[in-house]
Amino acid sequence: MNPSVQWITLLWMLFSGAAMGVAFDSYRVLAGQLRFPQWSKHALDFLYWIAAAFFIFRMLYMTNDGQLRFYVFVGLFIGVWSYFLLWSVITQRFVVMLIQVTKGLLSFLYKLFRMLLWNPIKGILMLGLGLLRFLWKFLLSLLRLILKCLMPFWRLLKWMLRPITSRVRLPAWSRQLADKVIKAWKRWF
Repeated sequence: MNPSVQWITLLWMLFSGAAMGVAFDSYRVLAGQLRFPQWSKHALDFLYWIAAAFFIFRMLYMTNDGQLRFYVFVGLFIGVWSYFLLWSVITQRFVVMLIQVTKGLLSFLYKLFRMLLWNPIKGILMLGLGLLRFLWKFLLSLLRLILKCLMPFWRLLKWMLRPITSRVRLPAWSRQLADKVIKAWKRWF
C-alpha cells in the first residue's frame, strides 16, 4: 500500500471519528430531550455502536479495501478526540436549538390546523345544530298553536262520538299503549 492511500485512509478515519462524535452527541441530546424510557436507552446504545461500526468499516473498505492497520485506530481516536475537544458543545447546542425549532414548528402547525380547519368545521357543525334546534322548536310551537286552534273542534267531535265510543270496549294493552302515547304527547307538547 503506497503512502498516499495511507494518508487518505488516515484522513477518512479522522473524518469518521468526528462523524461518530457528531452522531453520539446528537443521539445523547435527543435521548435526553425526548425522555426515552430507561430500558430503551441500553438498546439504543447498542444500536448506535452497531451503526458506528458498520459506518467505520464501510469507510475503511472504500478507502483501502478494508485493510486494518494501526494508523486506522490512531485516526479514529484523534478524530473523536478533536471533535469532543472543539465541536462537541457547539453540536449539542445546535441539536437543542434544532429540537426547539421543531417543537415550535409543530406547535405552530397544530395551532394553524386548529384555526384553519378544526374551529371552522366545529363552528359550522354547531351552527347547523343550533339551526336544527331552532327549527325543531319552531315546528313544535307551530304544532301547539294549531292544536290549540283545533281544540274546540276536537271537543265537539269527541262529544258527537261519545255514544259510539262508550259502547266499544278496548283491550287492556291498547289502553296502556294509549297512556304511553298520551304521556309522550304531553311531554313534547
